[in-house]
Amino acid sequence: MQGKYGSEQAPVLNELLTVVLFTHNRPAFLRRAVKYYSALPCRIMVLDSSPELPEGDFSAIDYHHVPQFAYWGMQAKLAYGVERVTTPYTVLAADDDFILHDSLAESVGFLQDHPDYGMCHGYCLMYLTLAGDVSYYRRDKKVCEDYASERAQDRVIDYMSQYIPPFYAVTRTDLMKSWHAAMPAGTSFQWQEIGHVYYMLACAKARILPIPYVVREINYGNSEHSTEVYHSLTYMDAKSVAEREAFAEFLASLPTGIQGLDAEQGKAFALESFEAMVDSLQSGRALTAELIFQSTWHQALKRPDRRFGPLQYVEMPFYNQAFFDRLEQIEFMLHTMPAGRVQLNGLEGVWTRQAHLLQARNNDTAESVLDRLWQAHDLNAFNREVLKRLLAQLEQAGEDEEAQKTRDWLARLEAVTLEDHRQTFGKMQSGKLLKWLAARQPDARQREAIAGHLAVNGGGPQFGVFLLDLDNDIDKVQVTLDSLLEGQCKAFRIVVFTTGEPPAATTAQNTLHFVRVTPGNLVEKLNQSARQSPCDWVLLAEAGDEFTAGGLLRASLELMAADGCSAVSTDEIQRQDSGALADVFRPGFNLDLLLSLPGMMARHWLIRRESLVAVGGYRADFSKALEFDLLLRILEQDGLNSLAHLDEPLLIARAPKLEENPHERLALLRHLGSRGYKAKVTSSTPGIYQIDYHHTERPLVSVIVPAGNDLPALQRCLEGVLLRTRYHHYEILVAATAQQSAEVNDWLGAYRHPKVQVLRAEQPLNGPALINAASRQAQGEYLVLLAADAEVVNPNWLDSLLNHALRPEVGVVGPKLVDRDGKVSQAGLILGLNGGVGSAFIGEKHDADGYLYRLSVEHGYSAVSGVCLMVRKALFDGLDGLDDATFADGFSDVDLCLKAGQAGYLTVWTPSVQVLHPGQLPQAPQALEALREKWSAAFAADQAYNANLSLTGKGYTLNESASPDWAQLLA
Repeated sequence: MQGKYGSEQAPVLNELLTVVLFTHNRPAFLRRAVKYYSALPCRIMVLDSSPELPEGDFSAIDYHHVPQFAYWGMQAKLAYGVERVTTPYTVLAADDDFILHDSLAESVGFLQDHPDYGMCHGYCLMYLTLAGDVSYYRRDKKVCEDYASERAQDRVIDYMSQYIPPFYAVTRTDLMKSWHAAMPAGTSFQWQEIGHVYYMLACAKARILPIPYVVREINYGNSEHSTEVYHSLTYMDAKSVAEREAFAEFLASLPTGIQGLDAEQGKAFALESFEAMVDSLQSGRALTAELIFQSTWHQALKRPDRRFGPLQYVEMPFYNQAFFDRLEQIEFMLHTMPAGRVQLNGLEGVWTRQAHLLQARNNDTAESVLDRLWQAHDLNAFNREVLKRLLAQLEQAGEDEEAQKTRDWLARLEAVTLEDHRQTFGKMQSGKLLKWLAARQPDARQREAIAGHLAVNGGGPQFGVFLLDLDNDIDKVQVTLDSLLEGQCKAFRIVVFTTGEPPAATTAQNTLHFVRVTPGNLVEKLNQSARQSPCDWVLLAEAGDEFTAGGLLRASLELMAADGCSAVSTDEIQRQDSGALADVFRPGFNLDLLLSLPGMMARHWLIRRESLVAVGGYRADFSKALEFDLLLRILEQDGLNSLAHLDEPLLIARAPKLEENPHERLALLRHLGSRGYKAKVTSSTPGIYQIDYHHTERPLVSVIVPAGNDLPALQRCLEGVLLRTRYHHYEILVAATAQQSAEVNDWLGAYRHPKVQVLRAEQPLNGPALINAASRQAQGEYLVLLAADAEVVNPNWLDSLLNHALRPEVGVVGPKLVDRDGKVSQAGLILGLNGGVGSAFIGEKHDADGYLYRLSVEHGYSAVSGVCLMVRKALFDGLDGLDDATFADGFSDVDLCLKAGQAGYLTVWTPSVQVLHPGQLPQAPQALEALREKWSAAFAADQAYNANLSLTGKGYTLNESASPDWAQLLA
């Protein structure tokens, strides 16, 4: 893209212009930008503040690794770079922008011919790259293009009044250096930009050439110039006003072309210029953000197809063939070297679908392989792995013409970069999951040992796969059948329930049996097949679902010892609409999560065939919630312990859409009614259910608050309970020790409230012992342990805790802890997280959904925090309260929850109760070690978590090293 400036101009431009390219922690953008600007015959300086050196060869440019400046050190980083420029002209360039090469040359040429001008640029177009498309947005409007007044004040006001950002203009280096040298240290981004335009126009004339100058990436979130800049200029709080006036004073103090004004007049003028910029931004006089055309890369023709919107602006200098030719070259680079977050999010699904098409099939032929390769090519022709395989297949097939076209296209891609997508894809969730799944398959030696083990145990369990083909799509059926045939387990029978004509006549004795159904008789046919099936376990799947290679084989080994189980849930990988993959790693059987989120939790269970038949099979009244209704009836008949979970994905299945499902709601109400509740089920989000059990009991609740030594915190805690609690039948017991601080002791001595009783221990007691002592004097049927530095938020907090605590199967209930910034500080406890006891989601917004919606729905945890928990007093006493000897320094709350679980009770966490608290966990290594030793099995496999999830970091991320221990399964 040399434009009209040929090679004979190169030495001249090289002596005149330096492109200062700045980047931070975006190596893909950096490599692409270096490739783009390296074709320009000028000096390239890179300022890279990334913490680590990026991969790539930057020897041909002036590369500076400056991690000391970090992301927020933009001012210092640019000052560092500008000071090292030796050419008379400088242009700043971000790593995601494309300043047109010939426009740079024209701008330099203009400044060469006009020594009284300080900067020159043209008009900007914005772009957004998607997986296979680029959208273009009009940013600049047509404005006055020459700011040539001899009076500096006029230039400043005129430019600010129709403000087009000049930050990336070609600028005289001495002017750039003087500005960066003068700027106060620590100047924020927005004031850097405001000050930049003021100073440049105050010092020299400026020109906007009627040319396309730069193609810039549009901001994904907020608008580029109507957010921080606008807010800095308009906010009227005292801090913003003071900041604005201080910066105006600074600008007025600079030596510029503005003459004849004293300090106050100079400050007033600077503020006037700010008002001019505000007016320009408010009126949209010069800037906009309007989609004007979209460009889709035509995979077959290898060129872009452009679609123009109804409104076009031919007064802008973008409408000529030369510019569109340049855009085509830029688009080619965008697709060849993808970098943007939005683009990569889209490409993840594309690359995942391509990876699926590249997989070998048992029944492959040369024709079927070539057909899939062309399908993959048509999804994205920039995938070099696809192209290389396609080329090899075309050569093998003797299709010389197509092979040459593919060879030429591949050469064109590799002229830009030799990198392919695999490294980037491998860091994406879909790429990680595909690699992780491949590593879970047993090797040849393990398969031989497994086969021998199954042989001496009667072949192991047999699986009945009930495959629903209700759209009569034989291609989808074939996908599922192929995945089963290619898997490691062969102990299955398949019944395809199809609304179409069966492709073959089969019987129930066949391994593959087709049953024709209608919507009216589907359930009857399912139940008939279940009764006739010789299989041990039945699984309901949809046509198009793919079985993982080793999932059923592991289930075979695990279920050999599952005599007490009636139904087993498993993990799954879900395919999003985009094609990307997401893991769904479910916890051990979790009653409340099942009831809250049946659309995600009641899918693809392995049901013991005898249990299915015993409860009457599937029910036609719940045709849109067949599995959910069945599981609830099994639960009612066989109890909580009859349902289990296997930490192994069996299927790659279509991601369900959570939506209003009357059959789910009806099944849930029927189940609750069968348990004796006149419950109310609500749904603030379709497919997610909140249950009000409508208990009739109104028990007395004793809120136990250890006094602590922070009087203001204790006062806030008590005021919060007394002022915000809607449930009236409660008492507060403030437990004070003999070593209480004088301040707290004196205040408690004078404090009086009819609901508050102060209990004083005669001797020093540790925290758990103090709570135990207070519990013995509590009159309530239920206890709430509440930390003195905790504050309740919602008035219905006791009602919501009792909603679960009054259920006979529940032992402990805990809330969501949030900090004063509205961020999650604790949301249930995970055993083994980061080597101890931890909480996931710390720092997330309080209203975030979290992994598997576990921040927004009620569900079970192994333990919750003693910062706030409710427990039945009879259970607390029956468990001997808190262990105040072993866990005096911490974790007595975790121990209590685990004792309750051992006794057969659930610990439920509810997001409907939020408590303000920083959420720190105790630093008590000896107590932690004692807890780990006492509950070693729970730490080895927290049943509220999943072995396929990582125990490091924030939690709920893929454990990339998790793999079945096949030898242990055979032991």
